[in-house]
Amino acid sequence: MKKDQLLTRRRALIAGAAVLGAAGAAGTARVLTDEPATEPVRKAPAVSGPEARSALKPSAYRLQPMAGFAPTRSRPARTAVRHEPFLRMSARGRNMVLTFDDGPDPRYTPDILRTLRKYDVRAMFFVCGEMAVDNQDLLSEMADDGHVVGNHTWTHPLLTQLSRSEIRSEIERTCEVIDDAYGEPPVWFRAPYGAWNRAVFRVGAEFGMEPLAWTVDSLDWTTPGTDTIVDRVESGAAPGVVVLSHDAGGDRSQSVRALRRYLPHLLDSGYHFHVPRRKFT
Repeated sequence: MKKDQLLTRRRALIAGAAVLGAAGAAGTARVLTDEPATEPVRKAPAVSGPEARSALKPSAYRLQPMAGFAPTRSRPARTAVRHEPFLRMSARGRNMVLTFDDGPDPRYTPDILRTLRKYDVRAMFFVCGEMAVDNQDLLSEMADDGHVVGNHTWTHPLLTQLSRSEIRSEIERTCEVIDDAYGEPPVWFRAPYGAWNRAVFRVGAEFGMEPLAWTVDSLDWTTPGTDTIVDRVESGAAPGVVVLSHDAGGDRSQSVRALRRYLPHLLDSGYHFHVPRRKFT
């Protein structure tokens, strides 16, 4: 859906979606860990001289820490079909994950990227295809900065009300845009409104993606005020949590200002921010 229409439709759908999303979270909470995959990662041959300098172009080292975890373009890695989304990271250490949904939006996403860059923090962006296709430069910027881009469907529909073919179309079109603009196919998927069912999990897995929900909801889409957003994130901070915020779908100026405030505070409190890899417990 278009940026300024999302808020109205979200209010109409959120009640039913919350029930559906809660059903997925009711089981044992899935935990994702920051450990490297068990499969060995092939190392590139050592080079020196002009070849070495050439190898260090941004396009050559994008997401180097994530190497070996993304599926190939031609054949997605076989992914297990989950019954509930992952909700948090491994709680070892004071690690958190920041996630931003619904973008990219040229009015707000660049400010969020600048703040993350200022503090050398990586985050996850779950993008909608209809937004990404018109802002592919922002996906390229995310790749250059080491952020992870996930699939959030094409139009942000309530997937549990769609047929399997419609779900596939929403997901597949967005995968293609991400692959083209970001340089890697997405390995993470988040259902709009947190509404999952068997078909949604299965189609996501067919495209080699793992489902990720959240632990702390900033509810910034309700525009409750910058102070309230900051308080919700800082109060919910704990080892392993995944924070949900938004960089599109309406006026996100409060979200931009809130990030500028809570991010340095959490860093000063000893928290670290990581993007998860494809190894789970």
